[in-house]
Amino acid sequence: MNVFKRELIAVYRDPWQLALTTYVPLFFMLTLWWIFSAALPEKLPVGVVDYDNTQLSRELIRNLNASPSIKVISYAKAQAAQHAMKTGNIFAVVTFPDHLKVGLLTHKQPTIDIRYNTQFLLVGKILSSKIQQSLADKLLAISTRKQLLAGATVHQASINISPVTAQITPLYNSNNNYVAFLVPPMLIALLQLVAAMAFINSIHHEFKADGARGWKALGVWKVLSAKIILYTAIMLLHGAFIYSLLYYVIGIVNKGSVFTLLFALTAMLFALWLIALFLYFLIKDGARVTSFSSALLAPAFGFMGVTFPVANMPLFAQYYRMVMPSSHYIDTHIKVANYGASVDQVLLGLSSYTGFLILVPFIIVLMKRYFSSLQAIEQSQSIKERA
Repeated sequence: MNVFKRELIAVYRDPWQLALTTYVPLFFMLTLWWIFSAALPEKLPVGVVDYDNTQLSRELIRNLNASPSIKVISYAKAQAAQHAMKTGNIFAVVTFPDHLKVGLLTHKQPTIDIRYNTQFLLVGKILSSKIQQSLADKLLAISTRKQLLAGATVHQASINISPVTAQITPLYNSNNNYVAFLVPPMLIALLQLVAAMAFINSIHHEFKADGARGWKALGVWKVLSAKIILYTAIMLLHGAFIYSLLYYVIGIVNKGSVFTLLFALTAMLFALWLIALFLYFLIKDGARVTSFSSALLAPAFGFMGVTFPVANMPLFAQYYRMVMPSSHYIDTHIKVANYGASVDQVLLGLSSYTGFLILVPFIIVLMKRYFSSLQAIEQSQSIKERA
């Protein structure tokens, strides 16, 4: 108990450490949630150029404007609309050609030009589907009328228009909710970074204060175990806050158990502590270790495979991804939250963490060397003081 009391006092007396373990992660978590709190983007500006200017084209424009995701902005020329998209004023351009209705009812095949900005990946994906959905119903009705005028039956016309009928059943996140898609991995990446900084700062502040005396007096492994247990418990509390925010406050569907997610998060944190210990006793400078670990872990979100498939990453990126504990965790998180994986299935997935155990013997050797060098320095200083 004395060891844990000592750790709690150290956290309380260090303002920066107290911030890292309490309100700083909470502030950034709530900020991230607030940024994406709209869940679905609405009224995205879309430029429309109407060269046809008929009842049909105006009705198609009304259908576009009726979509909650689209806000129609009219342009007289296609060049003006395309320039507006290049400058970021609009995200897509829909151009209705001249004689659109006549072409649809005759043997001609008029082209409705649809362009959207794929630099905004999710916005482009949403607009692509919403624009096509908004135009489809009216255009299908025109095409059916054309088939009927050509002598086809209603049944034959429906087959000619859509020979293959597709049924899309989303397994999860059926509404393309930004919060369900982006926020969980972003919060885990943030938690990983804050946890690493807090753990490294705890070790550095202690060695800076009294060298190795406190560790040796209480027992090196006792102090280290106390730190690991304390910071694991603190970060699990933050993890529980994340899960409560996502699945109970916001109401995102979670098909698994929160306790299973906490179990997976514990495995991620232990892997993170091994990395932090290895880097600290290798570099032996708190500021440099913090900078290096921040640079290592900051891009974690991009390597999780949520926004870009892992299999299509370059080979180096795939290896770099394996160094980040959050990448291993997010695979388990998706299995649990989206597919309801059980604890037994999660245990099988934890084998991916075994690679981090390679660091254990290196940490032991580096710690022994570090404490031996500190002891030698203390002895030399005491000899000089006596002299």
